[in-house]
Amino acid sequence: MTELYSKEGFVFTKNEKNNYSLVFQMENNHMILSKIVDFNLVKLIYDLNNDIYEKVNLKIINENEATINLLMKNLFEDLGLLQRFSYVHIKRTTHENSILFESQTIKSERPEGMPVDAELMPIKTMKCNCDIITPHRIRSTFNVLFENYIVVPPVVEKLVGIILYKMFNRVKQFIENVRM
Repeated sequence: MTELYSKEGFVFTKNEKNNYSLVFQMENNHMILSKIVDFNLVKLIYDLNNDIYEKVNLKIINENEATINLLMKNLFEDLGLLQRFSYVHIKRTTHENSILFESQTIKSERPEGMPVDAELMPIKTMKCNCDIITPHRIRSTFNVLFENYIVVPPVVEKLVGIILYKMFNRVKQFIENVRM
């Protein structure tokens, strides 16, 4: 395991080739956090980061299943990389002390409205486990496994760590400042 980026309790690591993790905690003594860990929180992550995501379309199928397609802004255009999008099916599973989101890329169809030259992110699986430490504190662990054929240059790994920190720090600050 190699630590790629660490700041203010956020740790982004490379576990092995094409396998990455992000870990951080959130705390808010004014609300029971497990009650807000649902698909609306997933949408909030992307809505708070409209400087990174150009388009977000979440379709909630039921309380435990959804699809989402995301079009990233072309942040790496200067490096010669194409714009990327994600299209995933998400399943939510609730356990006694954790909530798990498991995502699989939908490859069978292309979502409407994606630019012709945008490429599907080569994500094999993505899991987010939210461990309920106390009613007011959650530890989130994101694991992303990219397809074997993709090569992620070290400089891009570091940039991804910085972008993820920026994204999830906004979410953390938003949640920790909510008063109910």
